Amino acid sequence: MTNQKIVKRVLAFIRSVLLAFGLLFFVLLVLSFTTLPYWGYYWLGTSKSKITEKPEYIVLLGGGGMPSESNLMRAFFVFKAAHEFPESLIVIATPGDTADLKSTARLVAAELINKGIDPQRILYEQTGTNTRMEALSLQKFDAGQISQKAVLLVTSPEHMRRSVLVFRKVGFTRISALPAFENALEADLAFKDDELGGNKKFIPNIGGHTSVRYQFWNHLKYEILIAREMTALGYYWLRGWI
Repeated sequence: MTNQKIVKRVLAFIRSVLLAFGLLFFVLLVLSFTTLPYWGYYWLGTSKSKITEKPEYIVLLGGGGMPSESNLMRAFFVFKAAHEFPESLIVIATPGDTADLKSTARLVAAELINKGIDPQRILYEQTGTNTRMEALSLQKFDAGQISQKAVLLVTSPEHMRRSVLVFRKVGFTRISALPAFENALEADLAFKDDELGGNKKFIPNIGGHTSVRYQFWNHLKYEILIAREMTALGYYWLRGWI
């Protein structure tokens, strides 16, 4: 095969790849104007989420630094659950040095304590760096009996289904789940563009189109979260972790 033919085949392959990615991007753009991304995100958060009994342990699965959107949201839902189930213990599953008051785990604990949670209720799991390791490490709690106790998992919605499946796989038999969904703002965010002044030439009015201003971008974010989580679910399934 001549060099010219090799170059032509390589260029044809590159064009095919770019075309495939272009079509995929176009499909994702179109889907972002529908409700499908939201329902995919909602399914990840709710398909395994039920509170079937009073938890003896409420487990906050770590989600980044502190403060961060994910950890603050999870701490808010842990506080609500801890208030509803006052006899439960709270486990903050976040890697780090809990002797350091500025560590993420201790800052999450401080957030809960500032809301009125008794510090004596808070325990730490500081070794797990992914969901599988967190589940295996938590098996050592309560003299190794925690897997038979009622446990409530709290994490971000996109991680909820995988987290429940992982904990069940390692032997936790009484798992409930509370996804940390954010609430939509109740106010009407529409506005009249012309009343705000500024340049009016060649610029379309979008004040009354919240789907363009917010929904479109939120759904693009959901598509990324769904793609990442489906990849993670596939990897965990191949490894036999779920």
